[in-house]
Parts: sequence; C-alpha cells; structure tokens
Amino acid sequence: MELEQDEVDAFQTKIMCWWKENARDLPWRRDPSPYNVLVSEVMLQQTQVSRVIPKYYEFLKIFPTVESLASAETKHLLRIWSGLGYNRRAFWLKEAAKQILERGDFPQTENELRALRGIGPYTSRSILIFAFNQDLAAVDTNIRRIMIAAGFADEDMGEKELQDIADRLLLRGRSRDWHNALMDYGSLVLTSSSTGISPVTKQTCYEGSSRQVRGAVIRALIDTSELGLEELMRVLDCELEKRELKSIMSQLTADGLIEVVDESRYRIVS
Repeated sequence: MELEQDEVDAFQTKIMCWWKENARDLPWRRDPSPYNVLVSEVMLQQTQVSRVIPKYYEFLKIFPTVESLASAETKHLLRIWSGLGYNRRAFWLKEAAKQILERGDFPQTENELRALRGIGPYTSRSILIFAFNQDLAAVDTNIRRIMIAAGFADEDMGEKELQDIADRLLLRGRSRDWHNALMDYGSLVLTSSSTGISPVTKQTCYEGSSRQVRGAVIRALIDTSELGLEELMRVLDCELEKRELKSIMSQLTADGLIEVVDESRYRIVS
C-alpha cells in the first residue's frame, strides 16, 4: 500500500498533538533505563497495564538491578510474580538477567536481545525503542488496530505488510514518544470495542484452563518444600484426572520452573 508523505505527516501531527494533552503517566516511562524497560516489557506481555503497575513497583523494590534479579531465589521470585500469570516469564526474566551479566553489558541490537531467554521479535524491538529511542517500528495489537482504523492497513494484511507500513509511519528521532503515543491512542481512543477491529489472535479463556492449573500448582509449591502427585491432587481440589496433572507437571518441568525429587515428588527449582 502506497503512502503519501502529506498523509503520513498529517497522521503524525494528529497523534502527537492528541498525546501532548492525554499522555498516560506510567511508571516505566519515568525512568526508561534498559533494565526497567526489560522488566516492564516482559510483564506487559499478555497482561493488562492496570495489573502490571503495582507488580512493577513491587518487583523493582525487591529486584532493583540486573544483579539482584540474576541471583534471586526462584521460589521468592515466583512469589513476587504471583498475580501476573504466565509464571515462566519470571523464570525466563531471571535467566535473561544472568545472560546480561555474563556478557558484561546490556544488549543494544535485535539479534543480541533475541539471544536472551524469552525475548522474541516484538519485545526486542520494544526494548530498543523505549530504552534507547532507536528508529525502529514495532507492531502490537493496539498499533495494528490504529493503522487499520486510520486507513493505512487492512485487516487481512500479514505481519510483513503491517511492519512495512509501521516503518513508513514512524516519527524518526522520537521513536519512544511515537510508540508511547500510539499505545495511549489505541488504549483510550481507538479501542477494539469502538472500532470493531478484532486482534489476530485471542487469549484463551483462563477459567478451567491448563494455565489456571499451572498457576495453582506453582502457588501450592511456593508454600511448601515439595509435594507428591497425590498430595497435589488434594491441594488443588479440582476436576482433574491424574494423567492431566502429570502432563501439566511435565510442562512445568520442561519450562524449568519445577524439578522432580526422588522420582515422584516435585518442588520449585532453587
């Protein structure tokens, strides 16, 4: 899709004028240091801003530096993370902190960031944008919706086409401000309900899902030293067959969150 420069200029002016009067005051924007941005971006993956804010404050109070996170005791880390969901993100964040310490500095390229545990294409670009103000464009659900609603994109466009358009719309030299403005505009003005534009993928229902059971297992193991499968069945007290729980325990073991003790008991990794 061809974009005329005057259309791009007008769109940028509209977004930035709106943002000047309506910018959200979010804690990770006040101090966009690389570590703070890393923590916030991982927390914000599939989690609402309102839920992240209090956890972000608590997390940085306890783990204020890469060093403190890298040396965190896993059970303590998961206890602090509790409430955000997707517990493997906390473990991967700790592993990423270890990798940063090992390399001696904070990565500043997409390839370097993607080598960190749990960091994919979107998160690597977001870190470079928000921590280093690099002239890159990132496309999330909000930004995709804005581009479609503004007439720059279609709902059936693939990732590459959307990325090409986002690159063209980028306000160069102010990438951090530009993306903050787009995030706010998509969250407050061009919402999914006001536009009727659905995301490409939808988050699965939490209630009754394996994700809910995974979270319950982690909470149970945080509060004790170790548990066997039968004990876990009693603690969870939900309609779950033993084979289903064994499968979930295998997933948690593969993720590195728990380990098997004496072949039949489980505990949080140290």
